[in-house]
Amino acid sequence: MLNISHNQLNKSVDISDSKSGKRVFHGRYYKYFNRFLGAFTIIGFIILFLPWTQNITGRGQVTTLTPDQRPQSIQSPIPGRIEQWFVREGDFVAKGDTIMKISEIKSEYFDPNLVERTAQQRDAKALSVGSYGEKVKALDRQIAALINERKLKLEQAKNKLMQAKLKVQSDSIDLEAAKTNKQIAQRQFNRTLTLQEEGFKATKDVEDKRLKLQETEAKLISQENKLLASKNEVINAQYEISRVNAEYSDKISKAQSDKFTAQSSQFDTEAQVSKLDNEYSNYKLRNELQYITAPYDGYINKALRGGVGQTFKEGEALVGIMPAQVDLAVETFVEPIDLPLLNIGEKVRVQFDGWPAIVFSGWPNVSYGTYGAKVVAIENFISDNGKFRVLLAPDEEDNPWPKDIRAGSGAFTMALLDDVPIWFELWRKLNGFPPNYYQPETTSNTKTK
Repeated sequence: MLNISHNQLNKSVDISDSKSGKRVFHGRYYKYFNRFLGAFTIIGFIILFLPWTQNITGRGQVTTLTPDQRPQSIQSPIPGRIEQWFVREGDFVAKGDTIMKISEIKSEYFDPNLVERTAQQRDAKALSVGSYGEKVKALDRQIAALINERKLKLEQAKNKLMQAKLKVQSDSIDLEAAKTNKQIAQRQFNRTLTLQEEGFKATKDVEDKRLKLQETEAKLISQENKLLASKNEVINAQYEISRVNAEYSDKISKAQSDKFTAQSSQFDTEAQVSKLDNEYSNYKLRNELQYITAPYDGYINKALRGGVGQTFKEGEALVGIMPAQVDLAVETFVEPIDLPLLNIGEKVRVQFDGWPAIVFSGWPNVSYGTYGAKVVAIENFISDNGKFRVLLAPDEEDNPWPKDIRAGSGAFTMALLDDVPIWFELWRKLNGFPPNYYQPETTSNTKTK
């Protein structure tokens, strides 16, 4: 009461005689109330020393442990037009099952026999390669024959040269003999002429010696002519050797040029065959791409391009698929101030959206409806929401996660840290301090090893 009025009610009215007044102002009431306050104080004091598990809470969603198990869209690597659907949304498909058939929209692939025609072109070019190969072999044989023929011709010409040289030597000897005979005939003629002047020889003897001298001179001139002819034959033999070398070098060079031309054509045709092989493989694979198949066992989520006859570009998403067998995980986000407190392998409690739960954040063991998890990955770069992403996997030592949860559903996570008294936690909260920084024993032991 504020006692604003001077008419005090407690002085004018006696409430101690009323039934309520008797109960309130009775001594037992104070006794019970004091006992209650005392018990509450003792219990509250004891509670302050009970253990409290520090934790880091976060919101996240259910995902998969590995990227290849997450929902994805199926694209077509080539542009086309939808011709036929073989599945409906929600259907289960096995790996390799046909989802839809598409057709070409580019004019250069309209020919239905494009693969067969390309194969025919490739085979024809391959036969051309064989023909060029046979031509190269024939030219190799021709070159070998010309080389052998040149060798024989050169040996023949060298033999002629040797014969000519030997004939030159023979004619040279004959020339020397003719010169000697001339000298002898000259001396005999001179002696006969002297004796004829002295009267010892007749004129007939002088005339015979003169005739013999003239014969030896004629033989000398004839032998000189033979020697010059022999020397000319040596020159002709040397010329023949040069001519044979030049002639067969020209023939061999021409044959080698034809061979290299054939080889060049062969290599060019082989390149064309290789290009046609590549085109054939590309066309064959492109025909196979006209059937969109499932990359793994899963469920068709949603047709992103519906209907029949719609065209699309390459790389455009056509249908979504979810793997049938997945290892579920939870991705949660924590504040940057709490990131140093998390370590790989730490325990985390997870509450899934849609599943009833009673959560005691400081006493995870008595919480109901939460499931165990452990930290398997911590992102090193901050996400767009200003927090760090943490990936959680099921804890094998705890109860298994519900089988009916699906990827994409929400989750509330509590990372369990150090155990402290409740009074310390209250004091930390009042002062705005972060949880205690510590390293788990597993992490320290691992670093020590």
